[in-house]
Amino acid sequence: MSDFIFEATVRSDMGKGASRRLRREGNIPAIVYGADKDAVSLVLNHNAVLKNFRHADIYTSILTLKVDGKDEAVILRDVQRHPYKPIITHLDFFRVRANEAIVVDIPVELINDEKAKGVVHGGIVLLHEATLAVSCLPKDLPHAIQVDIADLDIGEHIMISDIPAIPGVEFVNIMNEDEMNDQPVVAIVEPRVATEETDAEEGEATEEAAAEEEAEDKE
Repeated sequence: MSDFIFEATVRSDMGKGASRRLRREGNIPAIVYGADKDAVSLVLNHNAVLKNFRHADIYTSILTLKVDGKDEAVILRDVQRHPYKPIITHLDFFRVRANEAIVVDIPVELINDEKAKGVVHGGIVLLHEATLAVSCLPKDLPHAIQVDIADLDIGEHIMISDIPAIPGVEFVNIMNEDEMNDQPVVAIVEPRVATEETDAEEGEATEEAAAEEEAEDKE
């Protein structure tokens, strides 16, 4: 059995009004789907759920979902939260099978980032990919992708293809030997370069937000 257990009951009343009522009563509406089975709407107790979210590994673990006493192996597919209150408003669970590969976004964990050669020389660590999508069987699901940057100097980077192989795990970003969809995961850059890249990213985000607002105005 998983270290993370979620107790749920099948939800009978549907609709936005019913969802609001459930939340007022201290519950969370949820759904479980996948494994060629019908989707089922659920209800979970908010306080009981919140205890599981004290652990970061919950996002990269196989969970046990008890629905009216019956166990199902699942992973979290989506977690919706209140915009400013510490409240979970909805959960999506995805059923998994022991013999079928799943695709999950796994966080990148940098090792020796404070001792890296480039940092010692005055450089700044620039993390391009905070998570990496992997494909694996449920039993092989890693909690993190560890990337050791001790030997990384200023002007150098580590690509996805540079990360040592993890038994049973494949990066889905890399298609095959003939068609590489490789990309940098982490780099060490001079402070000036880091500032320029950050400014460029903020500018792109501002442009995207403006475009979205314009599109909403037209609807």
